[in-house]
Amino acid sequence: MVKRVSHENACCPVARPLDAIGDGWSLLIVRDAFDGLRRFGQFQKSLGVAKNILTARLNNLVGQGILETVPAEDGSAYREYVLTAKGRGLFPVLVALRQWSDEFAFGPDEPHYRMVDRETRQPLARLEIRSADGRTLTPEDTVVEMTAI
Repeated sequence: MVKRVSHENACCPVARPLDAIGDGWSLLIVRDAFDGLRRFGQFQKSLGVAKNILTARLNNLVGQGILETVPAEDGSAYREYVLTAKGRGLFPVLVALRQWSDEFAFGPDEPHYRMVDRETRQPLARLEIRSADGRTLTPEDTVVEMTAI
């Protein structure tokens, strides 16, 4: 099996977070945490993933500061996993991935889940990338620059 390469020292802001969320299981765990899952058994039932893989991914997400363990809400001896502020910061990433999937991964008549506003039950507006002055930007309108240290 090929050993994964660490990107923790990469200068690229796309590469660096891959150590934390660069595999499918980790993103699905984060998705489930946003959906209210908190316990190991809940994650395992939702994902159908082997316990050893789930354990490794949860430990990595905790180690990366995306999830933290807290005492169980019901007062039992169990520990539960909850999103940290860093983990909650992934919300726009998951929304963008869902919206990309709606457009490119499903056929127009194929059933799938969609994210809606809890209050109005209406689908979310498409995410847009905007300049500091509010203009909508496309990839052609942007360039990547190195920041000063």
